[in-house]
Amino acid sequence: MGDSTVSKWSAGVGYGPVLSQTDLYLLNTELQLHPIMAGASHGFHLMFNLVTGSTGGFNPNDRDRDVPFSAKDEPATLPRVQDLIIISESSPWCTVVHNERGVTMGDVCSTIWKEYTENYVTDAEFNVLPPRLQEQVKRAATHNNASGAAWNMYYNTPAPNRYKRVDWLRDKYYFDGLSKKDNYSIQRLGFKAPNIFVLNLTS
Repeated sequence: MGDSTVSKWSAGVGYGPVLSQTDLYLLNTELQLHPIMAGASHGFHLMFNLVTGSTGGFNPNDRDRDVPFSAKDEPATLPRVQDLIIISESSPWCTVVHNERGVTMGDVCSTIWKEYTENYVTDAEFNVLPPRLQEQVKRAATHNNASGAAWNMYYNTPAPNRYKRVDWLRDKYYFDGLSKKDNYSIQRLGFKAPNIFVLNLTS
């Protein structure tokens, strides 16, 4: 008899209810983060570039081969939820990932990418940075615009002296997992919740 075991992380709708924000708060359910999102998968390490939006990965035991991100439709958490709130110690913004049918890992990556590449840093936000960091953001913007020059030339020509949120990250624009940090959530948002996760970034 063959092995017909189905992973609890398999994509699909047959894995229990999708919790709304209200359900989550009333039940105070602890969420289990998908091992790939937590950076704890032994067979796949996610390489997600916030500048380009590209996702792929590699097997930590066989780093010479790129592996496609075929698990992107799997749920980001169990139980599945309609909303994930993502904050980062590297930036001042809060990203809300929403999917009525349950947030997937693909939803997390695409929403973070859009939030950081489609929104600009305001003058007030930029002016809070010390001069040294302002210069680093300017250099990052020049580098990031050059990286996507062909695409930007036709679709997304940046305004002069306007910087995208991804530029704020300077050289730390690779996803390095999500983690639970309740004390940081309270410090940043004034409250903690089961669906608030901290985005870790690396260069």
